[in-house]
Amino acid sequence: MSDSVDVAEQIQSLATNAAAELGAVKDAAGLELYRIKYLGSNGQLKAAMKWLGQVPRELKPSTGQKLNAVKEAITAAFEARKAEVSNGGAGDRVEVDVTEPGRRPQIGAKHLLMQCVDELVELFARMGFAVATGPEVEDEFHNFIALNIPEQHPARDPLDNFYLTGTGSGASPAASALGLSLDSVLLRTQTSTVQIRVMQEQKPPIRVVIPGRVYRPDTHDDTHLSMFHQLEALVVDKNVTMVDLKSTILQFVHGYFGPETKVRFRPSFFPFTEPSAEVDVWFEDKQKWIELGGCGMVHPNVFKAAGIDPEVYSGWAFGFGIERIAMRKYGIGNIRLFVENDIRFLKQFA
Repeated sequence: MSDSVDVAEQIQSLATNAAAELGAVKDAAGLELYRIKYLGSNGQLKAAMKWLGQVPRELKPSTGQKLNAVKEAITAAFEARKAEVSNGGAGDRVEVDVTEPGRRPQIGAKHLLMQCVDELVELFARMGFAVATGPEVEDEFHNFIALNIPEQHPARDPLDNFYLTGTGSGASPAASALGLSLDSVLLRTQTSTVQIRVMQEQKPPIRVVIPGRVYRPDTHDDTHLSMFHQLEALVVDKNVTMVDLKSTILQFVHGYFGPETKVRFRPSFFPFTEPSAEVDVWFEDKQKWIELGGCGMVHPNVFKAAGIDPEVYSGWAFGFGIERIAMRKYGIGNIRLFVENDIRFLKQFA
């Protein structure tokens, strides 16, 4: 019985010593010496198999299992330590060379269009304009009726608008908030809708700019998107004339793009302004005129819809595409670049 006890103690001692020595190994040479000592053909594990001859026959199976378990444990520990040493001895620890120069973290910045909006708002603020905003989900009254766009007008065609239609009799949350049926709600097609809301809430004199997103199912190309940004301006007061409109636009164009910028006005037609004009700016990179937007004197019917007497007050308004303003300002040839989220493009303006 004492022999079997001695063998069990020897097996435990072998496992303990092997674990302690493996923990002290620091390099590949030490690992090789350890392998020879414990796992080699003349190593201690091989020699330990002779201990089976020292135990009674009935204890040989259990003693053999213990020896095999110790061998497997030592072998697995050796392979794990070998992997650690081959990786520089760091294990899961990440070595940091504190003498290396640090890496500056990447810091985000405003999107170029938002930078442009800030620049435009700041410019018009110096000219005495306040800022107004309004909802992007609009009703037909503010988007069409109050802007003197009759029901038969092509601009109200469902193919030219994003109407928020659906099945069933229930109205959408946006429609319910406005007290409207589902079919009369759409994504606004121009920031001119905010003109009406401003005039309904504020009596003249009025002098505001309105930046915001608008939506039209346009075919995408170099200068068109189905969602884009507009900068609307509205001035209402007594004795406002077309001269005031033209001088303000010229002051804006020359102040933002530079005093040598070429700009032209072309006669046009809009239901909500009379007379009306298109404003074009010369794009040097494309060597052609590109439209910034429309402008004109506020139509008397628009004043009436907003509760302002057109016999007392007059006013002007314009709506310019912010993407096209940014394209002209920064020499960008394709409007799609604003929405493709290519970090190489965006970092140029960070």
